[in-house]
Amino acid sequence: QVQLVESGGGLVQPGSAPTLSCVASGFNLDRYTIGWFRQAPGKEREGLSCIGTSDGATYYTEAVKGRFTVSRDNANYTVYLQMNSLKSEDTAVYYCGARAKTDCGRHYFNFDMDYWGKGALVTVSS
Repeated sequence: QVQLVESGGGLVQPGSAPTLSCVASGFNLDRYTIGWFRQAPGKEREGLSCIGTSDGATYYTEAVKGRFTVSRDNANYTVYLQMNSLKSEDTAVYYCGARAKTDCGRHYFNFDMDYWGKGALVTVSS
């Protein structure tokens, strides 16, 4: 019953700006810090961004800082990842995750998530 479902993936052009959505159900989204991750074939999963609970603090890793924007709409149980200036190396499966009682910051990605989505494939190609 607890679910995170990503959507918005698919084949996109280099330089495009699609948005990924992560819809939560079965738990109180506003009590969880939400993270975005990705995994390319043959590579480890890497953290990209997170957004906190009440204060909405955000953090971005160097791979996406200045290009991606994370936001949340707790009333609609949704977290977004606005992606910009996409390039081929952004091709990966993108996941959202949720963890309670953890601040958003550089160390967030070292922890296991309480809940994971199944992922959405983003392929950047002309």
